[in-house]
Amino acid sequence: MSKAQLKKQLSSLSKEQIIEVVLELYDARKEAKEYLEFFLNPNEDGKLEGYKKVIRDEFFPKRGEPKTRFSVCRKAISDFKKLKPHPACLADLMLYYIETGCEMTNLYGDMWEQYYTTMETNFNKAMALIAQSGYMEQFSERIEKMLKSVEDCGWGFPDTLYGIYNEYK
Repeated sequence: MSKAQLKKQLSSLSKEQIIEVVLELYDARKEAKEYLEFFLNPNEDGKLEGYKKVIRDEFFPKRGEPKTRFSVCRKAISDFKKLKPHPACLADLMLYYIETGCEMTNLYGDMWEQYYTTMETNFNKAMALIAQSGYMEQFSERIEKMLKSVEDCGWGFPDTLYGIYNEYK
């Protein structure tokens, strides 16, 4: 069903029927519940911290070995983005993902090539958002600190990150 068709169908419903549909949707889908709760009470800082925890747990779980499932981290960012937070909050989360990956590299030593490629790709996405939204000055100190932290890494990782940074700076 297209949005136009949905709009037409919803227009034909009474206020009470629409409320009932929204309540059923709220009960039926976790994503809808999260969206509606955020829409009605937009606590960006709380949601941001929750999604940062999801990312942190992938790299530094409280128990066991790191899983480093990039798909979980990407989903956390995607889910947060769907809530339509302020762009600075989204940029913060995207950058946090890269910072956490760099922190893991520093603690555990050199990683595998795909690890670095994934970090580089996601850093490029974060930098594009930061530059496009005009937040370069706000995040530059934090980015430069992160870049310095990985200067001794292998696979040309620091060079690639510096190249991406300088492209947007």
